[in-house]
Amino acid sequence: MAKVNLEEKFSAFSDHWSPRVIAEMNDYQFKLAKMEGEFVWHNHVDTDEVFIVVKGSMCIEMEHETVRLNEGEMYVVPKGVMHKPYAVKECHVLLVEPRGVVNTGDAEGELTAENDVWI
Repeated sequence: MAKVNLEEKFSAFSDHWSPRVIAEMNDYQFKLAKMEGEFVWHNHVDTDEVFIVVKGSMCIEMEHETVRLNEGEMYVVPKGVMHKPYAVKECHVLLVEPRGVVNTGDAEGELTAENDVWI
């Protein structure tokens, strides 16, 4: 495994809401995503979802609260919790989740990204 430069990897793609795999550890993948605008309400029945903000800021709306994340902050959405991420301006995020997790969880649709795309 070679070292990974996050800035170089983020510069290799421009589309939003389409996570790119940069590494694997056991059965977990490290994915980069650019977020801007609103995503869809969804949940992940079988796994928690980790958001680590590398650049910018974003929010994660849930039923009873909204969590705002700034650069250098992280949040774990527990499995089964309905949530909707959004970012007013482009935000760069590192996601850590088990291999095979679909970005839209139980809410497949227009924003469902191809899974297991490496950069």
